Amino acid sequence: MKLFGTDGVRGKAGIFLDAITALKLAQAAGIYFKKYSKTKRILLGKDTRRSGYMIENALVSGFTSVGFDVIQIGPMPTPAIAYLTESMRCDAGIMLSASHNSFEDNGVKFFDAHGNKFSTNIEKEIEDIFYDDKLLQKFQCTDKNIGKAKRINDVIGRYIVSIKSSFPKDLTLNNMRIVLDCANGAAYKVGPTILEELGADVITVNDKPDGFNINDECGALYPKALGKLVINHRADIGIALDGDADRLVVVDENGEVIDGDKLIGAIATYLQSKDLLQGDGCVATVMSNKALEDYLEKNGIKLYRANVGDKYVLEIMREQKINFGGEQSGHIIFSDVAKTGDGLASALQVIAMIISSGKKASEILNPFELYPQILKNLIVEEKVPLEQIKGLEELLQEFRELGLRDLIRYSGTENKIRLLLEGKEQKLVEDSMSKLVDFIKKNLC
Repeated sequence: MKLFGTDGVRGKAGIFLDAITALKLAQAAGIYFKKYSKTKRILLGKDTRRSGYMIENALVSGFTSVGFDVIQIGPMPTPAIAYLTESMRCDAGIMLSASHNSFEDNGVKFFDAHGNKFSTNIEKEIEDIFYDDKLLQKFQCTDKNIGKAKRINDVIGRYIVSIKSSFPKDLTLNNMRIVLDCANGAAYKVGPTILEELGADVITVNDKPDGFNINDECGALYPKALGKLVINHRADIGIALDGDADRLVVVDENGEVIDGDKLIGAIATYLQSKDLLQGDGCVATVMSNKALEDYLEKNGIKLYRANVGDKYVLEIMREQKINFGGEQSGHIIFSDVAKTGDGLASALQVIAMIISSGKKASEILNPFELYPQILKNLIVEEKVPLEQIKGLEELLQEFRELGLRDLIRYSGTENKIRLLLEGKEQKLVEDSMSKLVDFIKKNLC
């Protein structure tokens, strides 16, 4: 598809995602929603990027032009939009964010009336409408049928209450010192409020967004700085969110960043020990380390692998009737608690696990050792279908016979190819990756 990528529509604001594109996208989505509309209300939230003002107003124009009323709630985490869309009985929810990308980019994420992300089929249908100018014109409203918009500033309390209620009532954060990195993003208000109201001693950083500093060497992509703060403040744990707060990275009391696969493994076995893991399974992605799969198997937990993207993790969770899954990048999903990856809700579950265990974060969150894994991103001139690259499959088969696991895929938002190799011997992985990179450069770059 030309518009939709792995998580909604995302690109450089003012170029790929400009005001005209946003307006047409809202019209196309509104036309699709009309088939299932019950309230003719759309919930619209955003993160803290300067371009949010431009695109938000364009989306409002698009939706109202095809007869929908729009409720604007300002900067809020992506998972809050998923929750509030259903809570406020809206036909759909829209989150304006480019997640962990820098401020130059922006994006549009869609949720249905139940707070679920759209399937690829629905995205394809909306994209088809987007390119049908006659259909867009046909659905233009006039007179009393044109929609209206209003801004509500007090819904933040609903989300705060819902997240706080997910924390076990027999536990307290009174003895926890937490360093929270808000990435100058959407959780700069709700994050510290939730932790403080549960009793934690919170040191909050990167909570002063200016429209340009979102994810700027802070948050989930830059947790090493958080590690230093955890040590300096003698904190029990560090929590790093990304720009729209659907991603979580944890730092232990020693300032060490906890690998996402280790986090998933620790949580899965903890839930199992409490008889809270449904289906005796867990969902991760094709990116997850094989050591996670082996660790879970030893504990009687089956690992299901999904494509990259939390919506694909959720799809398999629903198919297999599993209530826990995630991505090594930090999208952790507790479906009993949240509709999608929720950094704050996941952080509370991790903290509850640490408190219940009576152990330190470094002890409970390092349940196994990872196998050597190398990931390379290369810029390519053209995204040639992998099956058409002569000699690639033969090379990968050679690696597999040596006991390596491979994953080759194109980026959904950039002209890049992502290469992953993994095995139990570091030197073998390094030598094989060098050989693979040379091959790709000769044939694609």
